[in-house]
Amino acid sequence: MELIMLGTGNAMVTECYNTCFILREGQNCFMVDGGGGNGILCQLQHIGVHWMDIRQMFVTHKHIDHILGIIWMIRMISQGMSRGQYPGEAYIYGHEEVIALLREMAEKLLWKKHIRFLDERIHLVCVRDGEQRQIHGHNVTFFDIHSTKEKQFGFCMELERGEKLTCCGDEPYHPSERQYVQNSKWLLHEAFCLHAQAERFSPYEKHHSTVKDACELAESLGVKNLVLYHTEDQNLVNRKEWYLEEGARYFHGMLYVPDDLERISL
Repeated sequence: MELIMLGTGNAMVTECYNTCFILREGQNCFMVDGGGGNGILCQLQHIGVHWMDIRQMFVTHKHIDHILGIIWMIRMISQGMSRGQYPGEAYIYGHEEVIALLREMAEKLLWKKHIRFLDERIHLVCVRDGEQRQIHGHNVTFFDIHSTKEKQFGFCMELERGEKLTCCGDEPYHPSERQYVQNSKWLLHEAFCLHAQAERFSPYEKHHSTVKDACELAESLGVKNLVLYHTEDQNLVNRKEWYLEEGARYFHGMLYVPDDLERISL
């Protein structure tokens, strides 16, 4: 399996794409979030994944930098189905507010001949806190991250040999997530900026954390590999070097600060 970062930036970036990614295993692709627009189609093209290869998607929450790209995916998939170019079915998971909004936007923005595939072949699947689903042969548990800003879910995927990959969405870890995060082989966690730049970027006012915060958390919970994303975009040239340098002071596992389109073997 490999992690492919389609985007690594926060909501307001202009120098990179909003945070979203694919977990790919062979021909199976699980997309998590879609970024803020039809740029998702360009990012897929850049990594050599056709939108018709996407059959399973998960949307963490309703913010525009995560959900609008999924509307474009629904449009492309429904058009493909209408033309007989997209065989089979597609599944989009999310909590009830996400699913309700996706349905409303699709019904108001897309052509009737396309939205007829909703529920017939494009399945908008509402998942509850703690609910488990099988996705490409892996047990995936969705969980509420207990955000105070916007209802948001993360997920925990079972890997081989009892190992797990956990995604905390785009907000800092909450103690309720401990059962999923603790001892994860892979943890995907946001890091808005360097701790040294907290006064400049005000991450805490935005319900985000710094590199130091995320690394201290991962260290305390026995995480083996930590992937940091959802960052500011003012220092992209130096971001990887600077974040790795700060993070190494607090986390002693493997630390990754990927660029857009970067692949990580899991």
